[in-house]
Amino acid sequence: MRMKPWAAVAAAVPLAAGCVAGPSAGPASATAAPETLSAPAATPSASASTARTARPPKVPAGTTASWLVFDRTKGKPVATRHAHRKFRSASVIKILMAIDFLERNRQVSAADARLLKIMLRESDDDAASTLWDRGGKGAIVTRMARKLRLSDTTPPPATHPGFWGYVSLSVHDIVRTYRYLLDTAEPRVRDTVLGHLREATPCGSDGFDQTFGIPSAVPRPFAVKQGWSGFGTVPPVRCDARAQGASISTVALRSRGSGIPDLGRPVLHTTGLVGKGERYVMAVLTAHPAGATWSSSVRRITGLTKDLYRELS
Repeated sequence: MRMKPWAAVAAAVPLAAGCVAGPSAGPASATAAPETLSAPAATPSASASTARTARPPKVPAGTTASWLVFDRTKGKPVATRHAHRKFRSASVIKILMAIDFLERNRQVSAADARLLKIMLRESDDDAASTLWDRGGKGAIVTRMARKLRLSDTTPPPATHPGFWGYVSLSVHDIVRTYRYLLDTAEPRVRDTVLGHLREATPCGSDGFDQTFGIPSAVPRPFAVKQGWSGFGTVPPVRCDARAQGASISTVALRSRGSGIPDLGRPVLHTTGLVGKGERYVMAVLTAHPAGATWSSSVRRITGLTKDLYRELS
């Protein structure tokens, strides 16, 4: 695969070293500055007349989008847009919650194993809230951000300590987290988390359809963690009769004006490992116009993901 011209230009934005070499296995000091690098530019073709041109995915009007694709074979980013732009995490933070829990608990009970399973496969919010409370809420984020040297990931505001969906993060940090799982984490941690993400269910436990973005735009196999917030508590079309509890969007609607990224706008995120042999780490984060419907937002992020993946081949 040859790096596309648009990707090469964007990738010249400084990125933390974990996007290339993977995070350090040991904890970083609280004052350590994120390491940076510039991805090498693509080599110009010998003939301008035969050079292949490519355009980045077109972001629909009113939509805010960031993405980052890391090529594990080449060891570098191959497509990026606003890599450090912060979004509210919604359920994507569940990956860090699972890593933190497994690294603090070498022995996992059957009950806790089930919590991890439904949190990661079905994006179950009640399971996530249980592990969030037991792990010290925002302390989970502080520990993981320090250990993985995540430059843009911060806990929810002090006014909303229980709202794990209000964690702020970026595509840069999401890709770095997947790189940590693949290259640095203990095998039992890696195999547990990625094993569940490879078996993500089509339906979330709250009744929302999880097949937007990567699952609809990329051929199997893939491992995914999706996120959504701000669409209310009842899906427009029920995906699963086992829906239970309220989605994190419930609390989002009650807390406008709190300084949380894009609060008041619905968000959809799709992240994971794609391509043959899970060659690519992909993260696409989106915020949609206030009042946007679920179906229109799904079309936007799935279209962006499909266009982005097409440019990789």
